[in-house]
Amino acid sequence: MADATVDADVKGNGISRREFLYYIWGASLALYLAQFSGLLVWFLIPRFREGEFGGLIPFDIGNLPPINGEPVNVPDGRFWIVDLDTDQSNDRMYLAQDEANPIRGVAAVYKVCTHLGCIYAWIPANNRFECPCHGSKYRLDGRRIESPAPRTLDRFRVIAFDASGAEIARSEDVDGFFAPLELPPETASISVDTGDRKKGPADNLLCDFEGNCP
Repeated sequence: MADATVDADVKGNGISRREFLYYIWGASLALYLAQFSGLLVWFLIPRFREGEFGGLIPFDIGNLPPINGEPVNVPDGRFWIVDLDTDQSNDRMYLAQDEANPIRGVAAVYKVCTHLGCIYAWIPANNRFECPCHGSKYRLDGRRIESPAPRTLDRFRVIAFDASGAEIARSEDVDGFFAPLELPPETASISVDTGDRKKGPADNLLCDFEGNCP
């Protein structure tokens, strides 16, 4: 009997019973760890339904503001919709001295101040966004007018669809920031991807050009 036990543990032409059991145990452990890791990743990756912040927020183009008009508040998406055209400048939207090209199109501006994260508001009397916490001010497109904001307001990507639901255009990433989207004539609907946000650049303060910074 002892000789039989020894023979079972000795590797011959194939593998021993003990090695076979080790392989089975190792394979079972690897399979378990793979399943556990997959479930963990599935649990940790955020999943957003359409209409939830973090996912696509549909916006009815019939509710677009007039060009350079007051912005439209979208509370569920935590952004403002603006429609811009500096060729039709007014007190709300105009071309600054350091802006060489016209600014045209629809943009989705994040509703959080870039200073310390306060929720700013549109102030109709002053034709600009103003933060009640520390006084930062922004133009209609989100460019900062006065500090202490360190940069322009962040933007989300805007996506345009035709009547069949096919995507026909989306906001371009220009130097790490979303440019306004000029909607194609066949645009039937738009959505804002609140999971795709770009930080605003640290442009010069607009009040510097006017010499009226506090």
